[in-house]
Amino acid sequence: MTDTAFSFLRHLHPYDDLPEGAFDALRQNAVVRTYPAGAPVYKLGAPLDGLYIIESGEIAVHDENNHLISLLQRENSFGERGLLKDGRAVTSAEARQDSRLICVPPQLFHKLRADHESYRKFFDRTRASGSADALAGFDLTRVQVETLMVAGPVTCAPTMNIQDAARKMRDARISCLCVVENDELIGIVTIRDLSGKALAQGLANDTPVSAVMTQHPRVLSPASIGSDVLHMMMEYRLGHLPIVAAGKLVGIVTQTDLTRFQASNTAGFVADAARAETIDALAAVTKRIPNLLVQLVAAGNRHDVVTRMITDIADVVTRRLLAMAEDKFGTPPARYVWLACGSQGRQEQTGVSDQDNGMILDENLSERDLAYFERFAQFVSDGLDACGYVYCPGDMMATNPRWRQPLSIWRDYFQHWIKSPGKEAQMLASVMFDLRPIGGDSSLFDGLQAETLAAAQANSIFTAHMATNALTHVTPLGLLKGLATIRSGEHRNTVDMKLSGVVPVVDLGRMYALQGKLDPVNTRARLQAAIAAGVISESGGRDLLDAYDLVAQTRLDHQARQIKSGKAPDNYLRPSDLSAFERSHLRDAFVVIKTMQSALMQGRGVLG
Repeated sequence: MTDTAFSFLRHLHPYDDLPEGAFDALRQNAVVRTYPAGAPVYKLGAPLDGLYIIESGEIAVHDENNHLISLLQRENSFGERGLLKDGRAVTSAEARQDSRLICVPPQLFHKLRADHESYRKFFDRTRASGSADALAGFDLTRVQVETLMVAGPVTCAPTMNIQDAARKMRDARISCLCVVENDELIGIVTIRDLSGKALAQGLANDTPVSAVMTQHPRVLSPASIGSDVLHMMMEYRLGHLPIVAAGKLVGIVTQTDLTRFQASNTAGFVADAARAETIDALAAVTKRIPNLLVQLVAAGNRHDVVTRMITDIADVVTRRLLAMAEDKFGTPPARYVWLACGSQGRQEQTGVSDQDNGMILDENLSERDLAYFERFAQFVSDGLDACGYVYCPGDMMATNPRWRQPLSIWRDYFQHWIKSPGKEAQMLASVMFDLRPIGGDSSLFDGLQAETLAAAQANSIFTAHMATNALTHVTPLGLLKGLATIRSGEHRNTVDMKLSGVVPVVDLGRMYALQGKLDPVNTRARLQAAIAAGVISESGGRDLLDAYDLVAQTRLDHQARQIKSGKAPDNYLRPSDLSAFERSHLRDAFVVIKTMQSALMQGRGVLG
């Protein structure tokens, strides 16, 4: 390596952090190569000679569909994505101008990453490592329910008498029995039930447990996380929570099972919201959410954990408002289910969230019934606004009669959108595919999502229109300057980390769910399900997950910094607020997202 190249690297991060011994290895092994304009540096799929750093000139990088994704200039590096995989290029690169490149051989690149933390951190595109992350390994926010639960819980039939049930609990040294009939969980009976309902009321010993059990108990799936258990127990005052997968009882979690884990900060929020007697009391809870976000981010929690926990609070606030509405207006005259869509539906709320919701109502309602639900929806929506979940600018709320309809009308909506996928239909379908029941009778929603996914997946015209709609949100890749910023207006010189960063991946996740008829609504869960189902390749999917994690985490970090400085959080990030290597990582993440968008545009979403 020449003295000029050596001096250039000496002042370029992360090389400026390397000790003399590492620089001696660079001097001896790195080589300088020149490429005339138009010459290829490497081709897609070819073995890489190493990591390239641009000392002068300009390099054009194309994805596997030959779309230009970056024009790189002095100080930019490229080729690391392939080196971090199997050593083969995942893009193609050619010189746009006469260029002078420094090439760090693969073996030296990997040795520098292994031996030097700053170098390793620079090329860590996942942000998955770090002491805070490692120390949080046993936090309830990091552990799945299947880790917490006791598998194969002790069960009994509904016909077992209460004396035998008590003996069975005593002998097994447990505090509850799951009541099962025809392999289906129909109830749960606890020591408290036997003492408070049976013994206290003087019931005969041969009374069946069906007379004292809790019928149709609340359940969670094995894919839930520990904080979901804690929040549900706090909200509904439960001591035992059965775990059900595919309709089958697979385990149970008790309060005792949680004692070995540190309770989440959000548990207090959930408890306070669940006990609030007034809207003002609820608003006092949600007013504390920005500081909670700062604390959770500072503790090293990953973005999807933070947004899940913040959404949990919104869910509890919504359910409390539903209960207040029932208290105010009386028992509902018919069944209903309150649905959230948008970021709440996907469990991805940050420090900036409006409300997106709707109601599915029972069939054949009278005018009087409809008037009840109109008042009901207005009360809940007003309450959410008072709690900081501002009214939806697009009026996509249950207060709008269009989104407060019987199930048959909702079915008609989806069928019409799928059969006639116009521009409005694409937009509405995109939002409504993220529906999630929050309160009321969820059986009204059961089956609607599966029916809609099946119908949508079977209509190639609709999926093509949805794919086109998914590509309307472009990543902020500037060909000459790395990141393209907003050029004018209030947010000039910033990147919209929501519309240009997170939303493109949300759109991709929704398309993968359509292609594979996948149930998850959460974006990260959709990407994981798409990989597992083969909708996208393992390699492409993992790259997209890493890119999404980085973009979403950067957005959340930005909001946390704003809150700490006394500002209202937003989604507009100035690239100048990031370090050079943070900008480099972010650019690489956007390259991955654009590549996956390109694959979808080429009709090869299933290949990744």
